[in-house]
Amino acid sequence: MREEVEGSAFIHERVEEEVSDGREQASCGHLRPAAADVAPVAALLVGALVNGSYQGSSIRGAVHADASVMVRAKLLEVSAMGTNKSSPLQHSVQTASGRISYTEQGTGPVALFVHGVLLNGYLWRHQLADLSDVRRCIAVDLLAHGDTEIASDQDVSVTANANMLKEFLDALKIDQVDLVGNDSGAGIAQIFAALHPERVRSLTLTDGDTHDNWPPEAFKPFLAMAAAGGLPGTLNAMLSDKSVYRSAGALGPAYEHPEQLSDDSIEKYLRPLVRTEQRTRDLERFLAAFDNKRTLAIEGRLKTLKAPTLIVWGTDDVYFDVKWSHWLAQNIPGTRRRVEFKGARIFFPEERWEEFDKELRAHWQVAKQATR
Repeated sequence: MREEVEGSAFIHERVEEEVSDGREQASCGHLRPAAADVAPVAALLVGALVNGSYQGSSIRGAVHADASVMVRAKLLEVSAMGTNKSSPLQHSVQTASGRISYTEQGTGPVALFVHGVLLNGYLWRHQLADLSDVRRCIAVDLLAHGDTEIASDQDVSVTANANMLKEFLDALKIDQVDLVGNDSGAGIAQIFAALHPERVRSLTLTDGDTHDNWPPEAFKPFLAMAAAGGLPGTLNAMLSDKSVYRSAGALGPAYEHPEQLSDDSIEKYLRPLVRTEQRTRDLERFLAAFDNKRTLAIEGRLKTLKAPTLIVWGTDDVYFDVKWSHWLAQNIPGTRRRVEFKGARIFFPEERWEEFDKELRAHWQVAKQATR
């Protein structure tokens, strides 16, 4: 069920607003606690108590060729949804920021999906499968995440990641994209769009880094744990016992239904981060570089962004309050629509992908008409 939210007079152009209750509310067998009642990520500090270094023997076995783009010649486990849709393929491309790993599916105008901290392009698997009939969907692995390969001393900040996106598009000879960001990826998307507005056909922002709202209070204990040297133990604790990842003291609050997240998904997200000691150190550097001066620095340019913009926010997010969706709508002139998913949390693109994909389809169609 959807109910309209009263329009906001402050928007530069009329912004349509909606609240969505979610298609699976009735299927929930119990009431979930309110966001404010969920224990934050502080309990992840127990990771610092995990003794010993990771003893796993998994290492990267393939040596990349020197060609600028290399296809790994394997289909992902995600199967295409629908007989007329292509299958996802994993690739990598060399840039000045490293060899960037990405997954793509479909043909047509390019839609670029940007994930956040601790995850990788796998977050967007449902979007790639479902939207590949209308877009060449590309989900990139950020610096210090997934299968992207970087130097041990390079900048991995959100600004560096925004710069990487430009290099990435240049390497693939892609002029414009429909840009979609979540969590840290939302902040990176804002920085990229502000610095390179000519590359953005449309923009979609979901719960994530905005203005001076990050790092969020609920995530600061995790940052402190990582700074104290507890990251390897914490990551391996979550991999050894997947229920730790889903717990209220770890990443559970990021999901509306953490119990439905599969062990395989957790493996896909976290295993690359512990594949080598250097990869874990790269993530430590990514976390240490969290500083909202990065988004504050581009605020002036963000306020001139004319790209058609969709803002979709979960109302039960313990990290980024829904008020930040209003802030974005106020400050991005191109905002056409702001939507609230009632009860949703930060990783709703994974959990409520059908609702979200409908919004993306409609947004892209409107953006196409607006740019004619």
